[in-house]
Amino acid sequence: MLKFGDVAPEFNLPGVEGKNHKLADHKSKKAVAVIFSCNHCPYVKAFEDRMIALARDYAPKSVQFLLINANDPVKYPSDSFEQMAVHAKEKNYPFPYLHDASQQIAKAYGAQRTPEVFLFDNSFKLRYRGTIDDSVDDPNKVTKRYLKDALDAVVAGREPATKETAPVGCTIKWK
Repeated sequence: MLKFGDVAPEFNLPGVEGKNHKLADHKSKKAVAVIFSCNHCPYVKAFEDRMIALARDYAPKSVQFLLINANDPVKYPSDSFEQMAVHAKEKNYPFPYLHDASQQIAKAYGAQRTPEVFLFDNSFKLRYRGTIDDSVDDPNKVTKRYLKDALDAVVAGREPATKETAPVGCTIKWK
């Protein structure tokens, strides 16, 4: 499991738009948010619009979001690569949606849930790990914006006040 300050494991994963993505492709960014996600999880669905809004808000600040689905599509057909492509198009994702078919990247990161955030600085060092905010069900009741606060700190070159929170979501569906 990655700990604060650890360097992100590299990956080369297929995206739903038809090209492969490496973490190193984003070395010019101030921050990279790697979020383990999927199509079917109700927690992902609850946070999805907030993830999209954050990605759009922070793109001009040199922040890249990358979503990775590592779920077993045999057990959960709605999480298949084909369905990922459909879902990303329906939601107009402003970020790559990547498929970790071998589940090796999820294991290398120590990811356990969807959604689970790993925020890295421009040296690919882990600066925040956990959940997006403190209100799954109602975005209007958010009082702590963990990911946003961590993004603001990392973009400004500071350490986030909160470095880790417990991710809230479905467990990754292992093979």
